[in-house]
Amino acid sequence: MNSHVSQLVDFLRFPSISTDKAHADDVSACGEWLFQKFRAMGLAAEVHGTPGHPIVVARTARTEPRANRRTVLIYGHYDVQPVDPLELWNSPPFEPHISDDGIITARGASDNKGQIFAHILGIEEALAKTDGNLPVDVIFLVEGEEEIGSPNLAHFLRTNREALRCDVIVISDTGMIARGWPTLTYSLRGIGSLEIKVSGPAMDLHSGIYGGAVLNPIAALARLLSSLHDENGRVAVDGFYDEVAPLQAWEKETWAKLPTDDARIRELTGAPKLFGEAGFSAVERIWARPTLEINGIGGGYQGEGTKTVIPREAFAKLTFRLVPNQRPQQVVKQVQSHLARVAAQMPAVRVEFSGGHTGEPFLTDPHSVNGQAAQRALHRVFGKEKEIALIREGGSIPILQDFKEILCPEILLLGLAMPDCRAHSPNETFLLENFEAGIRLNQALLEELAR
Repeated sequence: MNSHVSQLVDFLRFPSISTDKAHADDVSACGEWLFQKFRAMGLAAEVHGTPGHPIVVARTARTEPRANRRTVLIYGHYDVQPVDPLELWNSPPFEPHISDDGIITARGASDNKGQIFAHILGIEEALAKTDGNLPVDVIFLVEGEEEIGSPNLAHFLRTNREALRCDVIVISDTGMIARGWPTLTYSLRGIGSLEIKVSGPAMDLHSGIYGGAVLNPIAALARLLSSLHDENGRVAVDGFYDEVAPLQAWEKETWAKLPTDDARIRELTGAPKLFGEAGFSAVERIWARPTLEINGIGGGYQGEGTKTVIPREAFAKLTFRLVPNQRPQQVVKQVQSHLARVAAQMPAVRVEFSGGHTGEPFLTDPHSVNGQAAQRALHRVFGKEKEIALIREGGSIPILQDFKEILCPEILLLGLAMPDCRAHSPNETFLLENFEAGIRLNQALLEELAR
């Protein structure tokens, strides 16, 4: 493992922040490092430029042609989130730190460099063991834009549909329910987004001279945002829940046995008390119910002390986590229509809307033939006595719908990150025992899929 961990550390050192143009060269350098790694493994590798950041593709070569040989595509990303606020990191985010208890801390450790690199090393070991004759053909597709919504990947998939044709897609960009608990994720929420800007006077005004004569845009925005939920946390937008499918009985029964409950979620979040849609547990609300969140809000004076102004404008950023059957574009229109109706009651301000990225919800059958193969592989790595956690997750991987529609309908999500890995936050971590388990899982999974 020393060599494996050393290579992971090298991978994590690249500040491959895709959303920041100042790091464009770092993202490209990280993609080039991956390309060279694939070539050193003996894979046929290519770097494909896009209008944004590069996509790296690598594939195994058949040494013994075999009838009905399956092809497995393994997807991941090498770009990472920004590190702000930097002062909250216990160690520099791109100087990986390994603690005595086997936890590596760095930006991208869990999301997604540690997880995709476990698959890469799994193939490297398997190639050495089999003299290059794997039980399946493998294609790696590793992009540099996942953290900004994969804007160029769908076009790339359509353009290269034949070259990327596969029988199943494997992704490790999700999490494990608990330490040592093998996990197969079969559903993710989709996402929609909307930004609202409220404008009032032509400039910031002295609140003493003009206060009482004009409507404060921040006050107007507060009224708009407060209309989005009722007092119990349920979204108050007409039609928002119309397409939401109820949970199946087996899901409720299975989830009730998992080592995650309201108390654990409160502990992980640090919230004084949990809050959300009535009639559902916290796990059910996170995994199987849609949400409308206010992610950012701004306007007026933000500095130290007092500045007596009526601001000229205010804004808020909204996102919606959506469950299977909901259509992101339709939900965005519903929310915008709701806000427009409320805004019509306030003619003293102007309201503008702008959209952001969207992604379809994802759902697959964990009991399919490939799903059962994944469960057998998990048993082999984590122990036959371990019950497999079949879960949904609350996050989103927007590109999954494009993968399903363009390349292959079946996707296996085998997460290796821990619930407290702090992805997207300061001090992101990855458990090295999961890194090692991911290497073995890759090999067991390919063998099971070959059956």
